[in-house]
Amino acid sequence: MPIPREKWKILYSRERIAEEIRRLGKEISRDYSQRDILLVGVLKGSFLFVADLIREISVPTMIDFVRLASYGSGTQSSGIIEFRKELEMPIKGRDVIIVEDIIDSGYTLEALYNKLLLQDPRSLKICSLIDKRIRREVNIEADYVGMTMDDGFIIGYGLDYNEHYRNLPDIYTVEGF
Repeated sequence: MPIPREKWKILYSRERIAEEIRRLGKEISRDYSQRDILLVGVLKGSFLFVADLIREISVPTMIDFVRLASYGSGTQSSGIIEFRKELEMPIKGRDVIIVEDIIDSGYTLEALYNKLLLQDPRSLKICSLIDKRIRREVNIEADYVGMTMDDGFIIGYGLDYNEHYRNLPDIYTVEGF
């Protein structure tokens, strides 16, 4: 069922998103100068962020993706993480950055982080476009953060509700969720 447009309120414009991604790309490039990195995008939500971020990184960069699920069709994390797509490239001895669209409860990211640590990367960091700290239920923090927000449900720029609204170029809060 679609969310009525009158319930949407713009939170981050496409210009603000682009500005933050440029900043993150510069920070990552500075921190990894003279080193190759592997971005691990968390599907499906991070695909737009990963595409824009890699274009802002000036050091040699490769991409791989994982797909995890915890939300289903609800707006609250179940805390149960399902790995639906594994990495295709080995990460042992590599500098790896997990790229996530949003950190909410932290359960999904914690499960992925711990799983990747077992594969012995040279370094493992986290980059998130949005950090929703108030909702954190586990002790995990991003090394690179685009924007922070308080509570609320958001859609757009890869973020969805029942697989809809990922295509919106801006990010909106949705009233009543």
